Amino acid sequence: MSVKEKTLFGHPMGLYVLFFTEMWERFSYYGMRALLVLFMTAAATGANPGLGFEVGKATAVYGLYTFSVYLLTLAGGWVADNIWGQRKSVYVGGWIIAAGHFTMAAPLVVLLPRACLYHPRYGAPEAQY
Repeated sequence: MSVKEKTLFGHPMGLYVLFFTEMWERFSYYGMRALLVLFMTAAATGANPGLGFEVGKATAVYGLYTFSVYLLTLAGGWVADNIWGQRKSVYVGGWIIAAGHFTMAAPLVVLLPRACLYHPRYGAPEAQY
């Protein structure tokens, strides 16, 4: 006796969860790769501040980031296979990706309203400068 599995266009429903999780993971990884060195080497002052690192230091951090991404898949795969299982691993991995993006956006959420309050263009008095 076989159990009837839910499908969408002939594919199991779990395939769609896997596809979208993988899609956003790739979007996150390759988006970060494209911007990380540019952000780290941008001047620390100015209209669009970065970290002000030298190119050598920035590329070293980039190399560690890329190395960590590939190395941690071994530990993550072991945890998925031996401890959590497929569903929980995808769920926790999605939350980790989301938490990383929220922490990258958090400084903007916290600092942007304050910056707008004290900027002359937005009505702050000139005496504050």
